[in-house]
Amino acid sequence: MRTFLAVDIGASSGRHIFGWMEDGIFHMEEIYRFDNGLVNIGGRACWDAGRLFQEILRGMKKCRDTGRIPESIGIDTWAVDFALLDSDGQLLGPVVGYRDNRTAGMDAKVYEKIPEGELYRRTGIQKQIFNTIYQLMAVKEQTPELLEKAKTLLLVPDYFHFLLTGKMCCEYTNATTTQLVNVQTKDWDWEIIEKCGYPKNIFPNIAQPGHVLGNLTEEIQKIVGFDCQVVLPATHDTGSAVLAMPCREDTGLYISSGTWSLMGTEVKEAICTQEARAANLTNEGGYEFRFRFLKNIMGLWMIQCVRHEEKDAWSFAQLCQMAEENRDFPSRVDVNDGRFLVPESMEEAVRDYCRSTGQEVPKTIGEMASVIYQSLGQSYSETLAQLEGICQRSFDCIHIIGGGSNADYLNQVTANVSGKTVVAGPTEATAIGNLLVQMIHGQIFPDLKAGRECIFKSFPIKIFNPEQSKGE
Repeated sequence: MRTFLAVDIGASSGRHIFGWMEDGIFHMEEIYRFDNGLVNIGGRACWDAGRLFQEILRGMKKCRDTGRIPESIGIDTWAVDFALLDSDGQLLGPVVGYRDNRTAGMDAKVYEKIPEGELYRRTGIQKQIFNTIYQLMAVKEQTPELLEKAKTLLLVPDYFHFLLTGKMCCEYTNATTTQLVNVQTKDWDWEIIEKCGYPKNIFPNIAQPGHVLGNLTEEIQKIVGFDCQVVLPATHDTGSAVLAMPCREDTGLYISSGTWSLMGTEVKEAICTQEARAANLTNEGGYEFRFRFLKNIMGLWMIQCVRHEEKDAWSFAQLCQMAEENRDFPSRVDVNDGRFLVPESMEEAVRDYCRSTGQEVPKTIGEMASVIYQSLGQSYSETLAQLEGICQRSFDCIHIIGGGSNADYLNQVTANVSGKTVVAGPTEATAIGNLLVQMIHGQIFPDLKAGRECIFKSFPIKIFNPEQSKGE
C-alpha cells in the first residue's frame, strides 16, 4: 500500500498524519502529535525551531516503528515567519513569531520606501503588520548585523525541509504571504526588495507545490531509519486547507476556520483594485497559480483565549452551548480590532470594546461566548458581501473547513446571518490538502478536481441551512 506523510504544524500543536487510498476512499491516520507555542527568547515571542525539528524527527521514527515507510513527506505551517541562516546554514538568532511586537511602526518605515497603494498593486497582499516585509524592516532597524551576516532567508516550513534534505528554496504559496512576491511574475519583486534595502542574495528560488525537493540526507536517514522523497505541499497551512475544499464545481467560497478564519474564494487572476485594498482583501498564491482571494479574520483565537483564561474549565462544545443559551445578548465587537491580537486578557478586551462603543458589557462566560461567536458570524456575513460584490458573482454555499468546522453553533449562526447554506468539513483539511498534493505528484489522483471529488465522498460533511425564524 502506497503511503504518504503530512507533517502539519500549527500555532498550538503539530501532528504527523499518514494518508493512503483504499477501495477508492481517502484514508488518514494520525501517528504522532506534539505541542507548540511561542516562547520568550531574549524578550521576544519566538518559536523553538530546534525543538520543533526534533519533534518532526520523532514523528518520522514512529513511521519506522509502525513498519509503514512513507513514499514522500511534506511539511506545512503558518505563514510569514522566517529563519535567517549564515553561510553554513546555521540559524542567526531565534525565529521570531508574528505575534511579537517588534513590527510596531515598521509599516511607516516601509511606506517611506514604497507607497502602500503601489505595494498592494504589485503584490496583491493585504496589510498585516506582521507580514514578512515589516518583520524584515524590524530586523534592519533593530538588529542590522543579522541582515549583514545572513546568506539565506527561509520561511519556517522551508527551513524544516532544508534540515531534512540539505536543499534550499521558498515554496510559492507561503512566499506570497511575505508581501514581497509580484502577482504578475510570480517571483520575488526585486524592485520592492531593493527599495526596502533588503539584501537580494538572501532570497532563494521559489518552487511550486508538488516540486520534489530531494531525498532525506544520509544523516537524517540514520536518525529516522528510512529514506523517502520530500515533496513540497502548499506549505502555507491555509493553502493546503483550501485544496481540501469538497467543492463539486471548479471552486467555491470557503472559510478555513481555526485560530484564524480565512474567508475567500479562488480566482485565476489577482484582484488588486482599490476596492479590494479598501476591503483589506488579499491575493495569496495557491496551487496551480490560482490566487486565494480572501480576508484574514481573527477567528477562534478569541474563544481559545477566553477558554484559557478560565483555566480550560469548559470544552469548546460547552462554550458553544452556553453561547446558544445567551443567543439574544445584543452586543457585537469588530473581531479584527487590533486590541484582540495579543491582549493581556481577552475577556477584558471584549468588555472594554463594549464599554467604549456604548453596548451592554458581558458579565457571564455564556454572554462572552455569545458576543464572540455572533461577532464572528457578523464578520463572515460582511466579508461575504464584499467578496460577492468585488468578484461580481453569487455563491450558493459557504464551505467551512478545518478544526472550526466542528463548531456547530458557529456554523448555524453563519448560515443564519449570511442566508447561505453552510457545508462544514472536512475537519482535518490542512493535512488532507498537504497529502493531496503529494498524491497528485504520485499519480494517485490525475488532478485537483479528481482529488476534491474523492475528498467529498471520503470524509464526513455536515449541512447547516439558514433558520430565518431564529433571527440571528
